[in-house]
Amino acid sequence: MSAKPSHSPLAGFVEELDLHVRARYPLLYLSTWEEQRLDDVLAKLAETHGKTLVTWSITQGLRRRDPRAGTGGMSDGPKDPTEALTAVGQLTDPSLVVFKDFHPYLNDPTVVRALRELAQQLKSSYTTLILVSPVVNIPTELEKDVCVLDVPLPSTHDLGVLLRDIVRVVREGKRATVELTSETVEPLLKAALGLTLSEAENAFAKAIAQDQRLAPDDVSVILAEKRQVIRKSGLLEFCGSDESLATVGGLENLKTWLGRRANAFGDKARAFGLPAPKGLLLLGVQGCGKSLTAKAIAATWQLPLLRLDMGRIFSGLVGSSEENMRRATRVAEGVAPAVLWVDELEKGLAGLGGSANGDSGVSARVFGCFLTWLQEKTAPVFVVATANKIDALPPELLRKGRFDEIFFIDLPSDSERRQIFAIQLARYKRDPKAFDLAALAKTAASFSGAEIEQAIVAALFTAYSDGVDLQQSHLMDAIGETLPLAVTMKEDIDRLREWARTRTRAASAAGPGERPAPLASRFG
Repeated sequence: MSAKPSHSPLAGFVEELDLHVRARYPLLYLSTWEEQRLDDVLAKLAETHGKTLVTWSITQGLRRRDPRAGTGGMSDGPKDPTEALTAVGQLTDPSLVVFKDFHPYLNDPTVVRALRELAQQLKSSYTTLILVSPVVNIPTELEKDVCVLDVPLPSTHDLGVLLRDIVRVVREGKRATVELTSETVEPLLKAALGLTLSEAENAFAKAIAQDQRLAPDDVSVILAEKRQVIRKSGLLEFCGSDESLATVGGLENLKTWLGRRANAFGDKARAFGLPAPKGLLLLGVQGCGKSLTAKAIAATWQLPLLRLDMGRIFSGLVGSSEENMRRATRVAEGVAPAVLWVDELEKGLAGLGGSANGDSGVSARVFGCFLTWLQEKTAPVFVVATANKIDALPPELLRKGRFDEIFFIDLPSDSERRQIFAIQLARYKRDPKAFDLAALAKTAASFSGAEIEQAIVAALFTAYSDGVDLQQSHLMDAIGETLPLAVTMKEDIDRLREWARTRTRAASAAGPGERPAPLASRFG
């Protein structure tokens, strides 16, 4: 078992950090959960520059270690934040000073003032103060004095090194069976991307403890660990799905497009020069498979599916909604590669009219954060946004660069309705060959996929009530009793179709003759 080495993002981060230290930046803010991993980096950096490494935490106070003194040179200093900052200003040797979890104290005006004065003092010294925290909290007074750097999560190579160490220990102790090869280990490492080394180690250990083996099918255990990460964020929902593109009727153009991008998230794709796919905007008639397609994409590509509920983003506190959006996108990037599903996007943008709509422009600011992230994101987060009302979407969202493609999902054609009837009958444990699918599809003209499913469910209830198995007549009666959305919302659907005809790509490969006829000709 081996993992292909690649240029680690951590190496790029270390180079950037080294550059800032050499440039004598007085105040750096490093955002990370992985203190232990960062400790090793900072210790090596201090040794490289011949600087004293000084650390502070509220429990241990200020402690100093000279790398040239080996394990000695330790001394205790003040625990009080303000006193500790004063002590840093009195250091005479060039130092790398690391303050851990300092963000709660940045709400204290005295501490903020002390930091500002210290930052000015350190500009004429060879000492750099580094704040390390998983939470970025920059007071307005410090915005011009501090430089924020994000510590990257472990790469596939880093996780591969960790897994090799675990495998070696397991094999030496004969504690479990390892069923991994260089070919089968990649899905496991891909699933672990977005976890910290500690979380990945726990996930691998859990997989081993579960059945005393480590195998390719343990991907589900790794994804379960990601589910915990997402659940703790409180802003995104982890959606499990057993769907696949095979359970989505029709949409051949969309399926072909997705098939060409199924393997575009790995290192091989990057080496080939491919950028990570950005995502899709799915427009269409309600009930025609947009949400089902989002679930199927994640299941087919074996990626976690995250659902962004815009209702959780908006908060009553001023500025909190924008921060919630930034946190949600950071969590999505943290567990990447992943599929981020934004369902009924237009509902989340209902307040874009600003104060005229009573939200003081909050929706516009949140939408601006989302747009910027869509345009600038480099993490492999594939966004699947769905919408039913095109006139509620701002034009900025539709321009190229936000999404890779905009697909329109229309009412299913005759052949697609036959596929949907076959898929749904099989889902409800009935043999599709026992029914006249062509007659059902013809009778259910202008039905959406969701309406076809509900007609089958209604027919099943009738058959169960009659004490007999499902018959063709039950289905035909249920279809006849259903008034489709294409009738009740005829004008809206016609307008949507006309808009999409020249502005979007058709998700279905159905020819003009197969598409449902204009509604007025059948239900006028």
